[in-house]
Amino acid sequence: MAASLTSLARRTISTSLRNYAASGAAHGHEGGTKQWKMVSLLVAMPAIALCMFNAFSGDHDHPPEFVPYEHLRLRTKRFPWGDGNKSLFHNPHVNALPDGYEEH
Repeated sequence: MAASLTSLARRTISTSLRNYAASGAAHGHEGGTKQWKMVSLLVAMPAIALCMFNAFSGDHDHPPEFVPYEHLRLRTKRFPWGDGNKSLFHNPHVNALPDGYEEH
């Protein structure tokens, strides 16, 4: 039973692939470049513009309120640079230290 189902599946897949390949060669790919150019201009560019507007608009000056959760910002040993408390790519506007945000 399983062997007959396997052979049926193989025949169906090979026939489908053969028909797909034959139809692609006969019809060609006319308009494919034009289609993707239009998709890029009408979908991708407005999406990028909306993302840029979202990123650069609004009030992003204040960090969220600091909550000293016990499972975050654990330091089992000091970092080998600076004062040992800040990561290599520390950003004082975004990254909090274990005791809170830095004052500016």
